[in-house]
Amino acid sequence: MIHLVDPAHPGEVLKELFLDPLGMSAGKLAGQLRVPRTRIERLVKGETALTPDTALRLSRFFGNTAEFWMNLQYSYELEQIRRELDVSAIEPLQSSQAA
Repeated sequence: MIHLVDPAHPGEVLKELFLDPLGMSAGKLAGQLRVPRTRIERLVKGETALTPDTALRLSRFFGNTAEFWMNLQYSYELEQIRRELDVSAIEPLQSSQAA
């Protein structure tokens, strides 16, 4: 399957679409979210995954939904595993096998 657009890491989206336009640092955001500075710094660098805890905090702060943030993470992880995992040896279930 060909994917024309690779999903961005949630940290990249956070940096490019939220922090940079606001002129806000990862450390400043971390303070606003009441989380360790390193959590947001590592997220922005793509070194760590977005957690549901952070997604809820970001959604509250930026006025969007936790699902928005978690869907970014899900899409990113799914694309990464598609690149790494070869499932071609798995035979699809045939309708005659389902019975």
